[in-house]
Amino acid sequence: MKSLIVANWKMNPATWREAKQLFAATRKAAESTTKANIVVAPPAIFLRELKAAYKGKKISFGVQTGRAEAIGAHTGELSLAQCRDAGASYAIVGHAERRAMGESDEEVGKRITAALSLKLTPILCVGESKRDATGAHFEYVRTQLRLGLVSVEPSQLGRVVIAYEPVWSIGAERAMGPRDMHEMAIFIRKSIVDLKGPQGMSIKILYGGSIDETSAPQMLKDGDVHGLLVGRASEDAAKLSALIQAIEYK
Repeated sequence: MKSLIVANWKMNPATWREAKQLFAATRKAAESTTKANIVVAPPAIFLRELKAAYKGKKISFGVQTGRAEAIGAHTGELSLAQCRDAGASYAIVGHAERRAMGESDEEVGKRITAALSLKLTPILCVGESKRDATGAHFEYVRTQLRLGLVSVEPSQLGRVVIAYEPVWSIGAERAMGPRDMHEMAIFIRKSIVDLKGPQGMSIKILYGGSIDETSAPQMLKDGDVHGLLVGRASEDAAKLSALIQAIEYK
């Protein structure tokens, strides 16, 4: 099975010219791999033109956020419906940086439902901000899963991707250890099975958080994940190319 690599550009790069250059480099790297499917989630202002200009099949497009409402008086916001019209087929929902700005679990749940209704593949982000010896982070992640998937039917679980991104690892010098991720992957699947039934075993899980070419191969080998949500490394053409090449020859 091919790994799913989601390149979250965040609010980068600064110009359309740079966006075209970054995408060209990403496309070249994507065309060289036989072991990964690539999703590019650029700033929404670049989405339509990048999608219109791309004629290949190795890259899909995603959005970094979007409201559940199709239209409305929401100044400065974009709807998932608008993003679908612009060419997105994936939607990142509930990223830690969005939650830090006030996005609630209830809003995340509505956006997951809206994404599925629009035939977008939602990437539901979950993860704790800190850990301690009590193990409270497990219940925190379980609550995020419960509220994020509240309206998802068991039959729809195969269309949902879970991205586990421990907030404490975002922007850190190194990624979480694969064995710790393996433990969390087992917990995520068990939680979804408890909530939704045996179909929860089909859920795809990604890891996100300071992943790069040095940590990606081992995470995919031993972390019990189907792919990676890549932030910082995806904004640098050379780093993303190195990550994809590392996966290719792992």
